[in-house]
Amino acid sequence: MDFANLNLPLVLPEILLLVLTSTILLIDAFSKDEERKLTHYLSLTTLAALTWLSLSELISGVQGTAFGSLYVADGIGHVLKVFSYIAVGVTLIYGRSYAHLRGMLRGGELYVLSLLALLGQMIMISAGNMLTIYLGLELMSLSFYALVALRREHPVSTEAAMKYFVLGALASGFLLYGMSMIYGSTGTLTLDGIARAVADQNQDRMIMVFGLVFLVAGLAFKLGVVPFHMWVPDVYQGAPTPVTLLLGGGPKLAAFVIILRLLVEGLGDLWASWQPMLAIMAVASLAIGNLAAIAQTSLKRMLAYSTISHMGFVLLGLMSGIVDGNAANANNAYSSAMFYVVIYVLTTLGSFGIIMLLSRAGFECDDIKDLAGLNRRNPWYALIMLLLMFSLAGVPPTVGFYAKLSILQSLVGIGHVGLAITAVVFSLIGGYYYLRVVKTMYFDEPTDNSPIVASIGFKSVLSVNGALMLVLGVLPAPLMALCVQAISTSLKF
Repeated sequence: MDFANLNLPLVLPEILLLVLTSTILLIDAFSKDEERKLTHYLSLTTLAALTWLSLSELISGVQGTAFGSLYVADGIGHVLKVFSYIAVGVTLIYGRSYAHLRGMLRGGELYVLSLLALLGQMIMISAGNMLTIYLGLELMSLSFYALVALRREHPVSTEAAMKYFVLGALASGFLLYGMSMIYGSTGTLTLDGIARAVADQNQDRMIMVFGLVFLVAGLAFKLGVVPFHMWVPDVYQGAPTPVTLLLGGGPKLAAFVIILRLLVEGLGDLWASWQPMLAIMAVASLAIGNLAAIAQTSLKRMLAYSTISHMGFVLLGLMSGIVDGNAANANNAYSSAMFYVVIYVLTTLGSFGIIMLLSRAGFECDDIKDLAGLNRRNPWYALIMLLLMFSLAGVPPTVGFYAKLSILQSLVGIGHVGLAITAVVFSLIGGYYYLRVVKTMYFDEPTDNSPIVASIGFKSVLSVNGALMLVLGVLPAPLMALCVQAISTSLKF
């Protein structure tokens, strides 16, 4: 590989983020400001610059490979990177006051580690090789292990970090072992090479299927679906709320992309082996996620179990793209799944934003009862939370309804009517715990009448976040068209 073939301009977003993160780290090291104002503004400026750069590349139709196909620049990468920047930026705005009141800004680790985790997600999103996928995954995971343990004096956070680290290391081992078996069978690490080797059918299928099982297990852990979901409730509850929001946002987008690239692009011809696994995990996630969420009194644990059920919906979209080896439904199914995961991330941002808004020094908003009488305390925030809960439940005209409907249409379109009915039944069951939150806000007597204080930036972003649930529900076509275009111009079937 000579220098001219590196195609460095394609990797400009990652290079820019790495340089600016290193600069922020150095500046922060000499900062004496306890609120880390300069670090905060520099981090947001970095994210704004990255958003502009990726949008420019998307509009210009930049596509290609760099570093000998280790890195891929395409439409799906540009779109999901933009939403990853938005997720991190919104989290930093929501979490600033929360983190300051709890002494989490003392060294600027929150900002630097968040940006490094984002860099790992970007590498995963643009990976064209199993080695790149693993490197991006480990960079993201190591940053999150440290972020979960950011409140070192808090025993629950430390315990959650230990659980996340041990189980995350186990899942990484599964993924690496699966990759090594695929490499041993095909002799290549590139996704294009694996796809060609699988199509030749000259390899030992048994070894490839075993490798595939380990790959799916590792990916399922990162997505947080059953039976690899055990870490999700404990880590979501134990981690500081801004870190929980970071965990629930961008990593879901990155996990979605590597599942597409590994299973569809690389191992598409083994669809008969991985589709049943995805179907079983999807149904189990819908069942366990929704049923377990009903029993929760902790808001963060309830949202954690609801995450598991939503990832089940995403898996339904991913498994309905190829039917009997025919990829005619692929664009429709994968764009529906992409739309769903983007909407899920936007909704999660608002939900955890409300939790951080109601928390204050010495008080954590963690119980559903803490939302009692929110409508009397502040009708606007109650309305935003109502829209977010309705969207998660799939109540029209919020965007969550359209997201679920598009997945169900994909399933019905390929004849999986039974799976569609199962998804509808569990969605109806899931509606109970979302409506319980709404009932608590509007019909229960408030137990806390303290004023709700938020910065202008927080209020503005949260208002836009809540309004998007309604606006995108009424006008979903532009975002769906963007997903369709990204999928159709990026994936090779």
